[in-house]
Amino acid sequence: MKEIVSLEDARRVYRMGQNIVTALNGVSFTINEGEFVSLMGPSGSGKTTCMNLIGCLDRPTSGIVRIGGENISLLNDNAFAALRSRTLGFVFQQYHLIPSMTVLENVMLPLRYQGVEKSRWKELAARALERVNLGDRMSHLPHELSGGQNQRAAIARAVVGNPKIILADEPTGALDSHTGKTVLSIFSEINAAGATVIIVTHDPVVGAQAKRLIKILDGKIAQEG
Repeated sequence: MKEIVSLEDARRVYRMGQNIVTALNGVSFTINEGEFVSLMGPSGSGKTTCMNLIGCLDRPTSGIVRIGGENISLLNDNAFAALRSRTLGFVFQQYHLIPSMTVLENVMLPLRYQGVEKSRWKELAARALERVNLGDRMSHLPHELSGGQNQRAAIARAVVGNPKIILADEPTGALDSHTGKTVLSIFSEINAAGATVIIVTHDPVVGAQAKRLIKILDGKIAQEG
């Protein structure tokens, strides 16, 4: 299998006033294409920092982080943003849908930044919404949907550009347990279709849905398997 994420002795240090905080302290692991991985840890463990590195939202203070074979520390800002846009789809706990836009318009939005021809936006977005069983809600605004429907719309937005990696940050945190199970089953289907799925969570029940666990504690790998 081909490696798609690689961290080699990755460290991330922040200066907070007079204090130096080591959020990630020499983390090393690889994720191959097509894996379904949970990145677990309690609040303050370093898992969010690790997610930010994988998601090309931040760069390591030292060590090497490769996404899709690219060493992110060597990329200029434009190349960094382009790698993020073409390789990653994001799903967040609070959905982050634009309230004034319809569900269809929200899902079309990433295609604008990926340079997809405008004539294809509606078709691709509609297909992504059908994939998460929201074909009958395309013209609705986010406030007209339930929490689970909003999260499914967010998943459709993440997958519409066919990214190699889906990175989900506490994707069931705002949902009841039944709806959360439905959302997790969609991630399993996306993974079965070939995408690499990484779920970042503090919840062991959610983490257990993945095929592989990477647990972070105090900025280091505490468990992997």
